[in-house]
Amino acid sequence: MKHILIIDDEDDIRDVAQVALETIGGWRVSTASTGPEGLAQMQADPPDVVLLDVMMPDMDGIEVFKRMRAESQIQDIPVLLMTAKTQAADQQRFLSLGVTAIITKPFKVMLLADQIAEILDW
Repeated sequence: MKHILIIDDEDDIRDVAQVALETIGGWRVSTASTGPEGLAQMQADPPDVVLLDVMMPDMDGIEVFKRMRAESQIQDIPVLLMTAKTQAADQQRFLSLGVTAIITKPFKVMLLADQIAEILDW
């Protein structure tokens, strides 16, 4: 069973995405509300993919991604950035960092599992 880790500081987004991915995708979903919590979870139980919010207090998604790439145990986990920044320049900057894909917020909950499966070829 595929394992997805959602890192987002907004409870509603984590909850809605978790329910959708478990019921529609049939995947195991873990959640974290902060970057450090997410990094610790990845070390303890590496997921198949990380859904990572860009805008978070303390440690933003870009910093989490950079720290992942510096850790050999978790550096190859695909990262899907979730962001409300839809400007082409922002998206290009995120992709140039090496993230797998960008999911624009607000996302369509009922289509999220299909979107992830298509991106990752699951």
